[in-house]
Amino acid sequence: MLSFLMVSVAWSQQNGTSYKKRVLETSEVDLLFSYYNQDGQNAAVTGGEGTEELTDATSSIVLRMPMNEDDILTVDIGLSAYTSASSSNVNPLDDGLNVSPFDASSGESRKDVLVYINPSYQHSSDDRNSIWSVNGYVSSEYDYFSIGFGGSYTKLFNEKNTEITLSANVFLDKWNSQYPIELRNGFFDDRIIGNGTYDPIFSEFNDENRNSYSLSLGFSQILSRKLQGALFMDVVSQHGLLSTPFQRVYFSDFEDFYIDDFQLADNVERLPDSRFKIPVGGRLNYYLNDLVILRSYYRFYWDDWGISSHTASLEAPFKLTDKFTLYPSYRYYTQTAADYFYPKEQALSTFGYYTSDYDLSNYNAHQYGIGLQYKDIFTSARVLDFGLKTINLRFSKYDRSDGLNAFIVTLGTTFVGN
Repeated sequence: MLSFLMVSVAWSQQNGTSYKKRVLETSEVDLLFSYYNQDGQNAAVTGGEGTEELTDATSSIVLRMPMNEDDILTVDIGLSAYTSASSSNVNPLDDGLNVSPFDASSGESRKDVLVYINPSYQHSSDDRNSIWSVNGYVSSEYDYFSIGFGGSYTKLFNEKNTEITLSANVFLDKWNSQYPIELRNGFFDDRIIGNGTYDPIFSEFNDENRNSYSLSLGFSQILSRKLQGALFMDVVSQHGLLSTPFQRVYFSDFEDFYIDDFQLADNVERLPDSRFKIPVGGRLNYYLNDLVILRSYYRFYWDDWGISSHTASLEAPFKLTDKFTLYPSYRYYTQTAADYFYPKEQALSTFGYYTSDYDLSNYNAHQYGIGLQYKDIFTSARVLDFGLKTINLRFSKYDRSDGLNAFIVTLGTTFVGN
């Protein structure tokens, strides 16, 4: 046996071959599920006043497959189904009952399903110091279709202690515009009350395309045995229909018209057809001891619509046992208002741009989270030919200064093949 091994090694060396560790040893499957619930009183669909109640259930499967020693194919497929009292009021009249911006309608606009597929392909060099990848993206829902593609290149230096990544992505999207029911051609309802004749200034959008281009640069460095840092910057440019076609606006210089308790739109939001964004940030992770790691994050954001924001977060994973880790976390966010944001009935009809979407308002937010991870490197639990590697369960509570509050529960599992 010893002679056989020596001959085998000698043959490999003479032919210039040697053993190379695979980038990914076996196939891995992630099964992910999340449930999101929110409520508030500033719905953009009803001009900045009304219920923001929404629930969303998302499930996805991510399959990572080693194609050979150097290449990995990843396919991410998922769907997201939501029910929204807010969006149901695109047409609040289909119940035939008393209508109000604070009540949900039973029409088709109250729900939708987003389906997406996101494949990517990654190749690593023989010395594992260079990695390039390409990716694609397709998603579809009732009133929106998106297709995207991109790629990235990563270079490792300094015995893999330094890493630089450059990536670029393009998204080519198209609206299937759904306008508030009272702004559609042929609308008539004899229940309209108000002084004079209801005569909004609305006109349909001519261009329903939205294109987004992004360029990202990332730098990470192992600073010491216990400290690792990273810096990143993105440049994002968007063009096309950046307004949401079904979000109402009410003007201060127009008479108010109602059907029951529901105010009819004076127009929909109008925003510039271009937007330039620059987020810059960093991460700093510190290995405190065998039980605790501190993970910090900060990001500054600026865009040419007048919004600037700060995000800061801290996570402190605490190792309970060899298999269980607890993840408490906190995140703070604050932003200024966009130049075009106006609360209900504060914009004038003579303005060029306006919106009452409180996502573009001045606010701050707190998010508190807790998570629990189970990890078994030996994958002792098995399902068919796959071993269970990790289970992650997380809960987060989100509170915004404008009254919006939400929570999200996520469950993720990772299985590895033989």
